[in-house]
Amino acid sequence: MPVKFTTSYLEDALALFRQYKLLTERAMEQVTDEELFIALDEEMNSIAITVKHMAGNMRSRWTDFLTTDGEKPDRDRDSEFVAPPTTREALMGVWEEGWRRVFGALELLNQSDMSREVYIRGEKHSVLQAIQRQIAHYSYHSGQIVLLAKHFRSAQWKTLSMPRNRHV
Repeated sequence: MPVKFTTSYLEDALALFRQYKLLTERAMEQVTDEELFIALDEEMNSIAITVKHMAGNMRSRWTDFLTTDGEKPDRDRDSEFVAPPTTREALMGVWEEGWRRVFGALELLNQSDMSREVYIRGEKHSVLQAIQRQIAHYSYHSGQIVLLAKHFRSAQWKTLSMPRNRHV
């Protein structure tokens, strides 16, 4: 993504969310349907489980973002780590729905909203802090998905950034 000079935190945040969404999708496109569901060991999550967790988090955090706690009472976080959707199509549907909520909430905000208070698990955050928290969370899981996809593709991996040993 080319860097564009801006002084708008919201514009920057939206660009980062879009960048990580695209990066993750480009990684997932490279794996087979079966590889989406492989966990390397009992303590690791598959790509599908990670996507399901991210989508659950997105639903909880971004639904009624300014008016309700970001940890919704009906969220069952533990269930996000079992039984993911069973097909790529269904998994990508969950993924897109989560991102629809992220962008839907963010696109309604303006710079004056940044200092407003929101709550996540009963803890007070400024809107800016809450957004920053989610950028960090989603980039963390995006990196996990990229790592798994790269592992599965091995020598067939198509880089998502600058290839090794290429100097600009």
